[in-house]
Amino acid sequence: MTQELDWERLGELAGRVAREIAGKWAVVEADDVKQEILVHALEERHILARYQHDEDLIRKVFWTAGRRYAAKERAYRDLMDDQYYYTPEEVRGVLRSFIYTDNEVSAQIGRKDDLTRCTIADNIMSARMDASKALNRLSPDYRELLMRQFVYGLPPADDAEERRAYRAVDALALAMNRTIRTAKGAA
Repeated sequence: MTQELDWERLGELAGRVAREIAGKWAVVEADDVKQEILVHALEERHILARYQHDEDLIRKVFWTAGRRYAAKERAYRDLMDDQYYYTPEEVRGVLRSFIYTDNEVSAQIGRKDDLTRCTIADNIMSARMDASKALNRLSPDYRELLMRQFVYGLPPADDAEERRAYRAVDALALAMNRTIRTAKGAA
């Protein structure tokens, strides 16, 4: 036998969480977030019933559901606004393409690249330009680390260096995305 949930209390908690999320994510309205949280709660009521007295846990569940909805809305808006943002995985692929000259890359467009194990798309040239500009904004240590590990393909010296290299990729992705947003805002 399952316990009945106190939907009034859950609704109040969902409303508080939704207002916090809407305050941090400008792309969503608090009412929409609350509705999505409550839909999630309804779908997972058999699990929530067991933990309904643990408000901290339910708050975390609601926060995760609300953030997931806000992220989905932001991704949809970015798609509809024709904006593009680089992911760290894409940045690593772009860095791996630096071993080729521009002429070699343009000759490979539409073909499978054996070295990077991906199909070379026509947006690689603009991504390479964005990465080149953004690399100049990084610290010399991050630039050297990125070139050594992702362009030249040298293995990291240890686990700490590998983690630093992935943090450098994240920093490069942020710098590339900042360049895109700045350029669109100036246009």
